[in-house]
Parts: sequence; C-alpha cells; structure tokens
Amino acid sequence: MTPEQFEVKANPALWERLGMNVERFSGMPKMLTEAFRGIYLSQKNRPARMEYFDGMIAELHSGRVEELMTAKDAGRPVVGTFCVYVPEEVIMAVGGICVGLCGGSQGSIPDAEKVLPRNICPMVKSAFGFKLGKICPYFQAVDLVYGETTCDAKKKTWELLDREVPTHVMEIPQMKRARDKALWLEEAKDFTSKMEEVSGKKATAEGIGAAIRVMNAKRLALQRLNDLRHHTPSPISGKDMLLIQQIAFYDDPARFTAKVNELCDELEERIAAGVAVAPAATPRVMVSGTPMALPNWKLHHLIESAGAIVVNEESCIGTRYYKDLTNESAATVDEQLSLLTDRYMKIDCSCFTPNDDRVDQVLAEYRASGAQGLIDYCLQFCHTYNIEAVKLREMCEREGIPFLAIETDYSPEDVGQLQTRIEAFIEQIRG
Repeated sequence: MTPEQFEVKANPALWERLGMNVERFSGMPKMLTEAFRGIYLSQKNRPARMEYFDGMIAELHSGRVEELMTAKDAGRPVVGTFCVYVPEEVIMAVGGICVGLCGGSQGSIPDAEKVLPRNICPMVKSAFGFKLGKICPYFQAVDLVYGETTCDAKKKTWELLDREVPTHVMEIPQMKRARDKALWLEEAKDFTSKMEEVSGKKATAEGIGAAIRVMNAKRLALQRLNDLRHHTPSPISGKDMLLIQQIAFYDDPARFTAKVNELCDELEERIAAGVAVAPAATPRVMVSGTPMALPNWKLHHLIESAGAIVVNEESCIGTRYYKDLTNESAATVDEQLSLLTDRYMKIDCSCFTPNDDRVDQVLAEYRASGAQGLIDYCLQFCHTYNIEAVKLREMCEREGIPFLAIETDYSPEDVGQLQTRIEAFIEQIRG
C-alpha cells in the first residue's frame, strides 16, 4: 500500500449512532492518516503482509467498530480494558468481546484536566478525556469497563469513570505471596460472576477451556513473531512490531493470530533470503517500561529515525502481554480460574513489591534480543516505573549495558530534546 492509497476511514453515521461528538471527532481520521503515512508508510522494504495491519488502522474508527456493534446487536457484551491483567478468557467464555480503550493521545487530555489533576499519568488523563469528550468510538461502544488497581491514579479515576460508563474494578494484589494469590483468585471469581450477569450466560468449563486455547494460540503467535525480529539483521522494524502489538488489543483474536502467523511465514522467508529492514551493523535497542497505547509511536519513531532499530519491548504493549501461557489441563471452572490466576500473577508490573523478577526478565529479554543498549521509557508521574528504573540502571551498570532513562508524555514539546539524547545514546552504542 502506497502512502497515497492509505486513508483512515470516516463513518459519521456510525459515530452518530454511538452518541459521539461527531463535529469534534470528524478531523481525527485525517490527522491519523497524515501521522500514519509519515511514520509508517514512509518506511522502506516493509514486509508485504504488514498490509493487513495497515488496514486495521484504516478501519480503526469504522470497520472494527461496526463489528463490535454487530456483536452487541447479537447480544454479545463488549468489555473495554486498559490493562494486561484483565482475564480475557473469562470475557470470551460468555461470548463477550474484549477491546482496548483509547488512551495514547494528547488530544483528549484537556477534557480530562477539567476534572482530574494535571499532575497524574497522561495515559489515565487521555483515557478519561476520551470518554468525557465523547471522542472515542470504543469507549462509546462498550457495555462495561474493566478497571484494576495497578496505580493510584487509575483506581481513583475508576470511581469517576463509573459515573459515565459501568466500571468493574478488580483488586490486583501488590505482592505475590500465597495469601495474595488467594485474594486474586477470589477477584477472578467475582469478575466471572460479573461477566455472567452482564452476558446472561454461564461461564462453563468448556467455554473457558476454548477461550484459553484461543488466547494461548494468540500469545504463541506473538512469541513467534518476537523471536523472528530478534534475528540479526532484523526482518521487520521496531515500529511495525509496536503497531502489531497495539492492534493485538483491538482485533478479533482468532483472525489476528492467523494474520500474525502469516506474517511470521513471510519473515522466515525474508531471513532465509537475507532480506532485512536495516543492515546488520544497525545499532539494536531494547525498550522497557510503561505501556505505549495506540497511537503513541513517539519513542520508536525517534529511535529508528536516528538510525537504530528497536528489537524488543518489555512492556504491557509488549512481552508482558504474551510471554506466559495458561495451563490447559484443568477440567473444572474452579481449576481453570486457579490456573488463570497462576498465569496472570507472572506478569511483572511495577506495582508489585518486591519486583526483582522484572529486573531478571528485562535482562533475559535483553540477551535474547541481541540488543546493544536499553532505553527505559516512563510516562510522567508514573512513580512505580520511575523508581524501578533505579534497579534497572544498577543492573545495566553491573552488566555493562548502555542505559538511558526517558520520562515523557504524549505532547510533541520535548521531541527535540529527546532526539538529541537518543542520538547521543546511539552514538554511545556505536562506540
């Protein structure tokens, strides 16, 4: 697809049906079209099967939302989420659809700041502002929002969000002891009951088992893709990988899995033929830290525009989402929920203390990816990740790994400063 052919589609009739602020949202497709053309379609030698994922962005505010509305009309609940701790399998087991919500744009933050404090996480403000301003079709389509207690800003914002859309809050323990697993399991049971109430359907062992298999297949496909990008030279850019990982939270799971595996087939062919997106000598950078919600492409674009390539993301929009599978051996709902709890407790969010497992995981992924430097990315006012960067820096010093900590938001105001720092970091890697 050429840049001229790409266009994010508009659907004012659909947006009107959703009760959106159509006049205000009408400029969004053009803005996203221009950004996507400049950031993504300007890349050279992209894999041909990226066309599907480009098409998902083209249909982001139209075709995919229409699919959700068709499902709702058929009685299937749509659940909006912000976090990888949501047990998607439970939603799917009762016929529901899990979809990520908007939270990666500067444009909605002024709406949120009319209510919320300015000095909190930009992702929380962005998401809340999208709902207040009625400028996110996904927020307008959902029947229920899944909230969690991974940070103070989130758990207090859910109280206000519940006034706008039904919001179920799941308590995420802050430690990983046996008593914490017991609490988490009870929360998973409560969420299952909530989904049964919303859907009017019972979560059966057969339904949960089928959903576990679907999600395991999706995670395996993403693991396969991430392993292939680690090849030197890489057959796919970091920006394209980031895009795919973001789309993972929006697309139909089975369809997404099939398309990722088709792309992996192509990447294997490219590797065998010696086709890459950058020379083998290109500096390789790994990114760790806070999530990068769609359409937050700022850091990856800066890194790759400066002549490096991103080869791994230790992030919720990254390996934390798909590195662990769920044991499929359980025969009862109680056993399945227990095994799901085991799987979700392996996610190394910075909300946990102690959290040395995350430092070990970052180092393991760094080595597996063939990276030559680590950039730790933190959204402003995300205190847990910001403080945990101290341990990552110490680990990098011990291991002789070039390290750069970046704290930023969604605005373009610091792009020049970040560009200078990133360019210097890449020169450090080059030696």
